[in-house]
This record gives sequence, structure tokens and C-alpha cells, in this order.
Amino acid sequence: MLNPFKKGKKPQDLKEILKSFNNLKEKVDSLSKELENFIKEGKFFFQKMGVIRYNPFSEVGSNQSFSVALLDKNNDGVVITSLFGREGNRVYAKPIKNGDSEYALSDEEKKAVEEALKEK
Repeated sequence: MLNPFKKGKKPQDLKEILKSFNNLKEKVDSLSKELENFIKEGKFFFQKMGVIRYNPFSEVGSNQSFSVALLDKNNDGVVITSLFGREGNRVYAKPIKNGDSEYALSDEEKKAVEEALKEK
């Protein structure tokens, strides 16, 4: 139970009780505002993710290439692709707006975005 008074100290009069409860009300109001702001801002944090690993080149061994889609609650974010080959590694990033991109997406990038969109 929350005790608005100092440990072991009992209130002397009604004014002291009211002052303590007013202080508590201010703290609760402040926490409520912080929580409300956190909820508003939280929809812009990455909340959905899709990862696809694959082998884009037949001469390279295993699935060392990947596409990762990171989306917020509004389905905005980015898809990042890393293509691994014998001659080196290339990394690409494409913005995603409302679950789609103005740039052409590869099949693997589309799958990564679809995987992310499945998350709620």
C-alpha cells in the first residue's frame, strides 16, 4: 500500500493529510502524462521485423545474404539488404512507407516486408 507520509510519521492534522494527497495527485498526474507521451511516441518505434536469408549467387556456398524489414506501428520503416558474394559484400537500404517502397523491391525484400507486416 502506498503511504503518502514519511516512514513512521503520522499526520498531525487535516491540512497535512490534504497536502500529502495533493502531492500524490501531482505525481500521478505527471506519471500519467509521461505514459501518454510514451504511448504516442511508441508507435514510431520499430515494432515489426521480417528477416529472409538466401543465396542470390549459385557459385557461393550457403544463405549468407539477407533482407531485413524494420517497421513501426504505421508500417513505415526500412528494408536493409546485404548481398554476399565472392568479390565482396554490398548493402542496400530502401525506405518503406505504409508497407510499400517507392523503390523497386527484390522478391526477397518483398518477402521480408510481408513477414514484418504479419506481426501485430
